[in-house]
Formats: sequence, C-alpha cells, structure tokens
Amino acid sequence: MRGTLAPHLEEFIGQLNQAAEQAIKDGVVPTPELARTNLAKLSAFVTKSPDIAFMQNSELVIKSHNIPVRIYSPAPDERLPVLLYFHGGGHMCGDTQMYDPMCRKIALAANCVVISVEYRLAPEHPYPAGLDDAELVLRHYQTLLTDVAFNNQIMVGGDSAGGAICTSLVMRKAQGADLTIDKQVLIYPSVDYSFSFPSFIENGDGYLLTKARVQWYFENYFHQDESRKAVSPVFGPLDKTAPATLVITASCDPLRDEAIAYHQRLVELGVNTQHYEFEGMVHAFMNLEDLVPDECALLFEKIGAFINS
Repeated sequence: MRGTLAPHLEEFIGQLNQAAEQAIKDGVVPTPELARTNLAKLSAFVTKSPDIAFMQNSELVIKSHNIPVRIYSPAPDERLPVLLYFHGGGHMCGDTQMYDPMCRKIALAANCVVISVEYRLAPEHPYPAGLDDAELVLRHYQTLLTDVAFNNQIMVGGDSAGGAICTSLVMRKAQGADLTIDKQVLIYPSVDYSFSFPSFIENGDGYLLTKARVQWYFENYFHQDESRKAVSPVFGPLDKTAPATLVITASCDPLRDEAIAYHQRLVELGVNTQHYEFEGMVHAFMNLEDLVPDECALLFEKIGAFINS
C-alpha cells in the first residue's frame, strides 16, 4: 500500500519532484559527485547540533588504508556502552561530518559512546569494501577508545545503507564469523538488493528516494557477478543468536516492506526485536529534522529507550 505523506512535508516533497522532473528534461546525468552534492545539501535541514562532553576525530590504521572515525561520549569518564554508527547514502554518499549532529543526539539520548565510521564508498570502492571496513572497526574498536571509558556492551546502528552494513555484519556472524554484537539499531534500513517487496514499487516515485535512484546506487555498488539476493540480509543466514534489534520504518519509504520483513524473520526466530513505523514520513527523514522536528525527537527517544532497555 502506498504511504500517505504527512501534510508538513507536502510542500518540500512537491518542490523536490518538480526539480527532479526538470533535471530529466534538461538531460542531467547522475554521477557520484552529483549524488554526494545533493545529499550534502540536506545538511541545511539539520541545524541543531547539541554540545557534547567529548568529541574526537581518529582513525583505525590498517595495512592497506586508514578508516576515519569520529568518537562521541556524553560522559567520557563513565564506563558506557558503545554504538558503532554507519551512515546512510546508498553506499556511495555521506560522511562523518554530515552525520555529526545525529551522532551527538544518539549519544546523548542513549547515554552511550558513539563511534561514527567513515567506511569506503562505491563506485571507487565497490562491495564488499565498505562492509569489510565496518567489520574491521567492529573487531578493533577498543583500540580507538584510548581517551574514553567504556564497558563491554557493543552495538551497531545505521540508517539506510548503514542499516545494510549492520545487518550484513549480523549475517556474517550467522555464517560463523567471530563477531560480538549485542544490539542493532536499524533506521529505515536497506536489507534487500533484489527489489523483491511491494513498497519498492508502491512508494518508488514521488517520495524523495525513488526506485530508479536505488537501482542506480546498487549498479555502482556491486560488481556484475554478485548474486544480489544472496547478499541481501533479509534473505541471508539469520539465527536465534542475532542481536536484539530495533527496526524503524517510514510509511512513505520504498524500503519499508523489506525492513518489516527482516523484523518478522527475527520475530519468528524468537529474537528480541521491536518495530516502530513513522506514519507520513519519507526515507531519510532524519536528514530533514528542521521540517519534521517532532518525528526526529521521537526517533532519538526510541533509540535511547531501546539501547537502555
């Protein structure tokens, strides 16, 4: 069923749709640089960035390259749980600077350490480069926390493509990888690379993220020889050892149904999982906070409550 857009988003989404139609008429060809620029423009709608006691830029140094991270703690002398955060952006866009306000708010709402990871992006670094970066940080995150107290609880979280990374790590764990993940926070996650669910079509046009854009993202992310269904977390290995999970969906999101299906798989396995849907919201509404302040406030509240449960 196609979602019904919230009235306070109608003007903004209408303007975006007009601009998209004009771009098509003008023959604008999508490029990674243009996609990154357009996503970065959404930062104009996230103008509130709270103070936090500790913020530090660092990097995980490995033999082949370095993985930049940004570390946050609301109380650096307290032994707090740790959340690794993987940003959204279709596996092609986004960085720690763009997600700085969101990570501050998550750290404050959940009273936890947040490590925001700047994993490698496609098409320069296609699958599974970014996922491999995420696994390396998960394995070695403690080496990054030299100036921050923390306890032994480790969680992963992410929005959109970041949710794909979280659930792919859980899938690797189910396949036998020696990984510890106590909880995962999935914000409108991308968990199906095969376009198998109705909302991909029903909400695939006119609601910010389009099916054509998702298809283009995946064409840039994958080599031609991957089986996209085989690497889709919603269809991949999953067992009762999966971490406690919070799934956030938006009713006007083309990725809505795949996220709900992932939640249902966890329910059937007996995993502690919670699902909350934001009615009238579009994909990436967290990046539109000034337009939807009440919904974003509730989002961070839900995340905080789940992490502290």
